[in-house]
Amino acid sequence: MKFAIQVNEGPYNHEASVSALNFTKAALEAGHEIFRVFFYHDGVNNGTRFTSPPQDDINIAGSWSELADQHGIDLVICVAAAQRRGIVDEGEQERQGKDGNNIASGFRISGLGQLVEAGIQSERLIVFGD
Repeated sequence: MKFAIQVNEGPYNHEASVSALNFTKAALEAGHEIFRVFFYHDGVNNGTRFTSPPQDDINIAGSWSELADQHGIDLVICVAAAQRRGIVDEGEQERQGKDGNNIASGFRISGLGQLVEAGIQSERLIVFGD
């Protein structure tokens, strides 16, 4: 089965992020395909490379990056939600005149059209968080 995943909550304020991560890992291990993971609302905070959790805590951004690297998963951060929360890639850095970027490896910023496409191209769209 081909899944699209939508993550609406930040990495450490709700169980949605880690649940989405665990679901994605389990789906891949069971032989399913992940078309795209779309991070929306506070979920865009999963994609910052500046997250530095304590050593005894899971590094959710790092785990998403590793999963994307290992399995070629498309991790998309909503551009409007990212702008509101200070998540910036190289392109937005230039457009917005910022002096740096903070997007984690494997993530990219794009628009809601990517979520619509994911819903159309996948058999199931699974939403984690409000």
